[in-house]
Amino acid sequence: MNRRRVCKLIFIVVMSVSRLSPQDRPYDPMTVQDSAKIQTLDLTVQDEVRKREIPIRIYFCESTSPVPVVIFSHGLGGSREGNPYLGNHWAARGYVAVFMQHHGSDAAVWQDKPIGERMKAMQKAANTENLLLRVKDVPVVIDQLERWTKTDRHVLSARLNMKKIGMSGHSFGAVTTQAVSGQKTPQGVALFTDSRITAAIALSPTSPKRGRAEEAFGGVRIPWLVMTGTKDFGLVGGGDPESRMKVFPALPPGDKYELVLDRAEHSAFSDRALPGDTEKRNPNHHRAILAISTAFWDAWLADNPAARLWLNGDGPRSVLETNDRWLTK
Repeated sequence: MNRRRVCKLIFIVVMSVSRLSPQDRPYDPMTVQDSAKIQTLDLTVQDEVRKREIPIRIYFCESTSPVPVVIFSHGLGGSREGNPYLGNHWAARGYVAVFMQHHGSDAAVWQDKPIGERMKAMQKAANTENLLLRVKDVPVVIDQLERWTKTDRHVLSARLNMKKIGMSGHSFGAVTTQAVSGQKTPQGVALFTDSRITAAIALSPTSPKRGRAEEAFGGVRIPWLVMTGTKDFGLVGGGDPESRMKVFPALPPGDKYELVLDRAEHSAFSDRALPGDTEKRNPNHHRAILAISTAFWDAWLADNPAARLWLNGDGPRSVLETNDRWLTK
């Protein structure tokens, strides 16, 4: 077949696909509508019981009906302003993305400290007390979102489908996500699980330091996606690739997924490099994270059968590099 004929056939195929209606086109988790105008809104949730404020940043687009909600918990020393690449894409795909900020383990821990004292301040903040504050922030935020979507003339009025809630987070935020999405304590109790959460994504998850991973994660009942990298070492807390990769094998079968990005460091899941990074940032890491996380939300929050086929089939390999690892069960 000559070159001119090949080019003509490619043109015909491209034009044919372009004429398809959005619902008839092949599923692609990276596609967003050109008309999608993302808005951000900063609000503060008041926890009257604990006398605690929880700042949040909300990413959303205009919609004519309630849409699923995705909640994100930042890592140690972060804030609601972090990971906008996730918030913007998820919102453009039709979700309301709510990024929480946890006082006690947020950016205020290190911002006003001399450079030489910042690491010590971060290590001090990585404690059980702050983890408990974090996991208790989650249901308070969900409660407030439920009130807001039922309130006339509120900007979120009738926007949120509170029967479809995704929980996610990075690093300390992944630990937070695990705790509220089915992980059991060393005593064998899912103490902080919020039954309103439909699906969960943990970026840089961590196995428990006490007890067996199978005991901690064996009772998880909802879809989980865990993501890590072969060089995913945390600066604080001792998290390492070996610990992170123990989570997926310990999860029960059924709608569970693991992505391991080759040579991805801890910062690969955030917006910028971290002190101590040795690898050049790989632009495809964010592409893979966005595509696979979006397909996961589409499958389990939007109930999109095409997304499930993509996720459980060859779809993920289309956005991954040769040495990246993708597992399902």
